[in-house]
Amino acid sequence: MELNKLLTWIAMSVAGLVCLVFILDLAVGVLGRNVALDVLFILGGALVLWQGIETVRELR
Repeated sequence: MELNKLLTWIAMSVAGLVCLVFILDLAVGVLGRNVALDVLFILGGALVLWQGIETVRELR
């Protein structure tokens, strides 16, 4: 596997994990009840996921 593809998949995995953690935090409130921060982290992770998907499609 090429290094570009590997780095893209790693970034997408980390972004997905960030989205998952902050969605769970938004639902349960373990890390605190700062809703704006949770939403911004979810949007940031979703943006990185979207860019990763577009990059993988371009690298094919």
